[in-house]
Amino acid sequence: MIEVHNLYKTYTTYTRGSSFKETLRSLFKRETVLVPAVKGLTFKVEPGEIVGFLGPNGAGKSTTLKMLTGVLHPTSGDVRILGCTPWKQRKRYVRNIGAVFGQKSQLLWDIPPLDAFYMNKAIYAIDDAAFEGTLHRLSRLLEVEEIMRKPTRQLSLGERMKCEFIMAMLHRPSVVFLDEPTIGLDVIAKEKIRSFIQEMNEQGVTFILTTHDLEDIEQLARRVIVINNGEIVFDDSIMALRNFLGAKKKVRIVTEQPADWYGIEGVTVLKLHSAKDAELELDTDCLPLKRFIQLMNERCTLQDMTIDALPIEQVIKELYGHKERIEKVSVLTE
Repeated sequence: MIEVHNLYKTYTTYTRGSSFKETLRSLFKRETVLVPAVKGLTFKVEPGEIVGFLGPNGAGKSTTLKMLTGVLHPTSGDVRILGCTPWKQRKRYVRNIGAVFGQKSQLLWDIPPLDAFYMNKAIYAIDDAAFEGTLHRLSRLLEVEEIMRKPTRQLSLGERMKCEFIMAMLHRPSVVFLDEPTIGLDVIAKEKIRSFIQEMNEQGVTFILTTHDLEDIEQLARRVIVINNGEIVFDDSIMALRNFLGAKKKVRIVTEQPADWYGIEGVTVLKLHSAKDAELELDTDCLPLKRFIQLMNERCTLQDMTIDALPIEQVIKELYGHKERIEKVSVLTE
């Protein structure tokens, strides 16, 4: 479905001094500076996948998405999506892709979303029967049958985002690019959007999802690509991502009497809520869980204990902190 090979994008900018003399000189001769945004990305996406595309601000995510959608030309490298090169075969290509950008609307502010839907029908030359069938199904699924007749400016953020998804899906694209699709939404609206993405994916639509909301990734994506400084530092499953830091667990433990958790090999104190209530990080490679529980019972009387996997936020933070390319936890088979 998507093949990206050795993709590079370098921006050209100019420097100028702060003094009057340097500013005057720059009018006649500017010093060129090359800024590499994307450095040799190579990956594949199979039909029907939901891939989380993550990275810190400035990592090159948006630049990559713009090249994949055909908005930007790369400096070098090759991209084939649905058999097309995005920036060369624009008309054929855009008929088969959709895009939802959380911070940029496709709707027109002063007209109802329904009118904008009919505008897209004309742009994509969608058949009447196909358009009505798709619109009815999507509006019922997202529960916007009534609100899509109101002017866009009167809709809440959650209502607008639901209509943005309909706008992007009306021409039945095979690949959809999502950039922060749930930004600013409340819990109920997020759940509706996520359910919609999952249902569309079950019907064969491939999604590339860029977001800073890691709950979106945990609930939707089966695979995660993490980039930093323009390079891929991780490409594997959510489970492999969790295992990146090793076999570690987060333990919340409450005891009947004060307890000291410092100095135990394999145990790191994350937070002390009180002398009897602590959050710990347990490395089960150093201290197996069975031995840890036995040790706890020897030291004190347990009142309550919960054991969870490390939050994915912590794993991502560790990945972002690496400047060198990180070896994959496991190799994807092609």
